[in-house]
Amino acid sequence: MPWLQVRLAISPEQAETYEDAFLEVGAVSVTFMDAEDQPIFEPELNTTPLWSHTHLLALFEDGTDAASVLAHMELLTGGPLPEHHSEVIEDQDWERSWMDNFQPMRFGQRLWIVPSWHAAPEPDAVNLLLDPGLAFGTGTHPTTALCLEWLDGQDLTDSHVLDFGCGSGILAIAALLLGAKEAVGTDIDVQALEASRDNAGRNNIPEAKFPLYLPEQLPQVQADVLVANILAGPLVSLAPQLSSLVKPGGRLALSGILAEQGEDVAAAYAKDFELDPIANRDGWVRISGRRR
Repeated sequence: MPWLQVRLAISPEQAETYEDAFLEVGAVSVTFMDAEDQPIFEPELNTTPLWSHTHLLALFEDGTDAASVLAHMELLTGGPLPEHHSEVIEDQDWERSWMDNFQPMRFGQRLWIVPSWHAAPEPDAVNLLLDPGLAFGTGTHPTTALCLEWLDGQDLTDSHVLDFGCGSGILAIAALLLGAKEAVGTDIDVQALEASRDNAGRNNIPEAKFPLYLPEQLPQVQADVLVANILAGPLVSLAPQLSSLVKPGGRLALSGILAEQGEDVAAAYAKDFELDPIANRDGWVRISGRRR
């Protein structure tokens, strides 16, 4: 069945007004899309952050008159609509289309991230099963990729790992599958901890090997390896704490850092770590080193 799609260019402040209005005039779904490939940094917990330039897409059943929809929208919102476009789109298997966008990805020499609906391309490799969703990191972002490749290049046999800002748990789970004895995860978001636990179960990781904590509950561990894929500001302010959680000779990998922020973050850790050259990808960087 075809659908009528109406696309509207809006600001975040207009989102609720136009979403409610579209639903009022009969839209069967309303979604928001980034109009400019613009990253969002540090969104509020339990919110739906929007971009400064957002596209709102409203779908209507086949046969809906676009002119009538737009006229009713102007009445409901009290004035002319922002820039907009309407078109009829053909139906498709939306679930299959969405799934096809996520293919297995290789990181380094051993590690693959594999969606659950795909067969592992290399069954004898280290295969981490992870589906997109409320995942807080699936390997598609350069910062996650940089950290996964770094983990793949380490000898993690029997090591104790700390994933600070664990999100989906992807880094901690990868470390465990690559040979770590234990990985501790911490995150400020309870939903992230739930996602980490679910993803660990999907990869047959027992809870005892992957304890999870809110930051205020985190014990004073001494990690062989610490990974933190968060943001530059927290990485700088938390440098004394994070440094204290790595044992002498232990290793550290930090990301979530824009290229122009790299030197500032590196400076915050240079006193306590022998740092490697900064790794750069698509405007993002990874900082790594060994505890003095």
